[in-house]
Amino acid sequence: MALQCGIVGLPNVGKSTLFNAISSAKAEAANFPFCTIEPNVGMVTVPDRRLQILEALVKPQRVLPTVIEFVDIAGLVKGASKGEGLGNKFLANIREVDAIIHVIRCFDDDNVVHVAGGVDPLFDKEVIDTELQLKDIDSVDKKIQKTEKVAKSGDAKARRELETLQLFKKELTEGKNARSIDVEKEDLEVLRDLHLLTLKPVLYVANVDEASILTGNAFVDKLRAEVEKENASVIVLCASIEEQIAEFDEPEEKALFLSEYGLDESGLNKLITAAYSLLDLITYFTAGVQEVRAWTIKKGWKAPQAAGVIHTDFERGFIKAEVIKLPDYEQFKTEAACRENGKISIEGKEYVVQDGDIMHFRFNV
Repeated sequence: MALQCGIVGLPNVGKSTLFNAISSAKAEAANFPFCTIEPNVGMVTVPDRRLQILEALVKPQRVLPTVIEFVDIAGLVKGASKGEGLGNKFLANIREVDAIIHVIRCFDDDNVVHVAGGVDPLFDKEVIDTELQLKDIDSVDKKIQKTEKVAKSGDAKARRELETLQLFKKELTEGKNARSIDVEKEDLEVLRDLHLLTLKPVLYVANVDEASILTGNAFVDKLRAEVEKENASVIVLCASIEEQIAEFDEPEEKALFLSEYGLDESGLNKLITAAYSLLDLITYFTAGVQEVRAWTIKKGWKAPQAAGVIHTDFERGFIKAEVIKLPDYEQFKTEAACRENGKISIEGKEYVVQDGDIMHFRFNV
């Protein structure tokens, strides 16, 4: 299951520069609004040192990491929910992604114009929040009209659904994002078919200048204080540094470049780790002489569900899973030695897969 993240933000905040840095696809980056018109899509491999450990132990013919798909979506302007600028196209693109990477400008540069005339991260955040909220209000409103007719007939389920829809309309109208509205999990089912934009999980990326990469700055502090209200995270990175890192082919060169800035990992690595955490994703591995491969699943999934990511037949005909923990594999070096030392556990349908498990599935269809 490839994770898809949409990179959004006002024009000229560094979206396309960041996208260029993290993807092999090259979006045009230019100093004017609407440079990105169609969504550029790029795949980036997920860095995971555990794959390197397994590769050294198993010596497979190939190694396949898991991937994240990044979508660079056209810059948004005030009035997008009413079709201003490229609004309708932009909003339709956001509906398709699993998570939103909201890039916010947190640097001063007289050579890069700002659509509002000055740098203000809260203004940037509010413009996009408002446009997404307005579009969500429109979606909720339409469903309210349909549900009211059924509720008036005395249908108890419809009445409860109507109450939930009216609550969301009220809160959205007051400037809240749907993801911060506190309701019972089952009440969210009434919203499922609406694909609300502000219900999607979001990561805020503070794009800073090179001088602020370690310490942050007043713009970042202002943004962090604001997003605390919705229990969201802020990742600080410098898109121009990330773009330079992407030019290096060798890991040693990248590490040396990062050390010059006092960094021990790239902003991309931080972004991917945060995105996995945001969406409750974990990784398990399959390992054999033909292939060592990483697989992405939801935290809490049981063995048959995890097997189904490889092939639906694996889930349908699941019998058992053989599981090795990575520290045991590192200690005993081979699968055979792990078996001899009792380090392969046999798990059934109720086993909850853990991050880092090395698994082999038995099935019969």
